[in-house]
Amino acid sequence: MLTITRYVLMDLLKNRSVAIYTVVLAVLSCSLLGLEENGAKGLLSLLNITLLFVPVITTLFATIYFFNSLEFIELLLSQPVKRGRVLFATYNGMAVSLSASFVAGVGLPVLILAPTGPALVLTITGVLLTCIFTAIALLVFVLCKDKTKGIGAAIVISLFFTLLFDGLLMTFIYAFSDYPIDRTLIGLLTLNPVDLGRVLMLLQLDAAVLMGYSGALFKKFLGTPLGSVYAVASLIGWVVAPLLISARVFRKKDL
Repeated sequence: MLTITRYVLMDLLKNRSVAIYTVVLAVLSCSLLGLEENGAKGLLSLLNITLLFVPVITTLFATIYFFNSLEFIELLLSQPVKRGRVLFATYNGMAVSLSASFVAGVGLPVLILAPTGPALVLTITGVLLTCIFTAIALLVFVLCKDKTKGIGAAIVISLFFTLLFDGLLMTFIYAFSDYPIDRTLIGLLTLNPVDLGRVLMLLQLDAAVLMGYSGALFKKFLGTPLGSVYAVASLIGWVVAPLLISARVFRKKDL
């Protein structure tokens, strides 16, 4: 398993797309933090970019890579190696390489130029989102036999979490504003890892007021240590759940 992970990792580190992704993130990070005299504003701007681009790019790139590696995976499965190990090793290589790119492109600049607690939270959030959407891309690869349909599904899923979900959530809040929906909103928030990451970061910056009613609610719950643990545990759950489903489906899949 470690050998496969190492091979995938080395292959990705040589990939030009990964290098370009790292450089673009580094340029954006240095530019935003350098232009803003207030470090909090720079982190907020960088948070918006992270929440928009990281899920989309991670899901799309990982899905394409998994489909392009199908022949390599089939070759490995012809050997006395368990399917689950091959799948998890491929995921580990992808997740580690993209997480390293994010840390190099965003984590190091913000920790050097704005060494604060929120900068560390932003880095951790970006790494978790990278692992989550890599796991989702793996699930798309396992469920879809056709590469074109898989890429289309990856685009739709990433756009749903980054753009459409918030619109649906605001519609729900507006439609049921006369009812006690506080606990329901917390549950709905858990269904979107992007929103979980956004709330965690805004609460670190004490900027929940920017989120209106929902921000006040999340400040009340997630602003406590128990709430932060709940949010982080939910993000980790978003990593584990797609991986377990992928492994279960992949064991029975006819390649």
